[in-house]
Amino acid sequence: MAFPAHRLRRLRRTPTLRRLVAETRLSVDDLVAPLFVREGIDQPNPIASLPGVVQHTRESLRKEAARLVDLGVPALILFGVPATKDAQGSGAWDPDGIVQLALRDLRDEVGDQLVVLADLCLDEYTDHGHCGLVRADGSVDNDATVELYAKVAVAQADAGADVCAPSGMMDGQVAAIRAALDDSGHTDTVVLAYAAKYASALYGPFRDAVDVTIAGGGDRKAYQQDYRNRREALDEVLLDIAEGADMVMVKPALAYLDVIADVRAAVDVPVAAYHVSGEYAMVKAAAERGWIDGDAVALEHITAVKRAGADVILTYFAAELAEVL
Repeated sequence: MAFPAHRLRRLRRTPTLRRLVAETRLSVDDLVAPLFVREGIDQPNPIASLPGVVQHTRESLRKEAARLVDLGVPALILFGVPATKDAQGSGAWDPDGIVQLALRDLRDEVGDQLVVLADLCLDEYTDHGHCGLVRADGSVDNDATVELYAKVAVAQADAGADVCAPSGMMDGQVAAIRAALDDSGHTDTVVLAYAAKYASALYGPFRDAVDVTIAGGGDRKAYQQDYRNRREALDEVLLDIAEGADMVMVKPALAYLDVIADVRAAVDVPVAAYHVSGEYAMVKAAAERGWIDGDAVALEHITAVKRAGADVILTYFAAELAEVL
């Protein structure tokens, strides 16, 4: 007698059967590659805590973008590392700042063959490492920061960004950015809000990549989400959509699969998830020691993010996965 459970085993019998009935299908079309471009270097600079990832020169960035096109990766997100920083983070909106120059390079190199996203924040450009202007008491001035975000958005759109991706978790940032883009004629520029961004311990390698140290050993827990909270993520997401976000993001990804699933069930806009630097680095470190099959774990992890409901996945594994998908 065949038990009903045997049906499940029958459907797992061969690789092609498993492929035929797979519930989740990860595709290269789901991936966005995060890239770093650094001002003032003449060759790519490896990032020790992110094996296989570099700070690009403008020229090597162009080559990497062309390689992503050849691999079929549909998008990249750009982060800048300026030569100098100040209290305001003025390099973020400087027309001749490193990201704006690199955005123009990318547009010249790949045209519309890649969707080019620009991270929109001040932390990479401030000498104190916070995502906004800091008051004398050390707190971040939300409203004054939002005004600067609007300037950054226009500068990025002027330089050719398809998508502005505000990551600072300032209240009202999406509304200010959307208004500034519309008023400057960039009505077609997409806003991808880092809507549910947690004050995570998983960002360390990223901060190495962008040379960010938060002044005085501080943190961002006053304006990013508490990792213990799940329900408030939906409040943040719905507020950003009401302000005009075209897409929303959950960050980090793997440690917040429940949040991704909640957001996917609640909204109709595209949902992105950022598989962050620490999540990537842990896989690479264990694989280098021979403790795990790094390629297999990467595929399993990113598929889990897709299975949870993400439409778009930002991951440092993007190029590697593109070669096998």
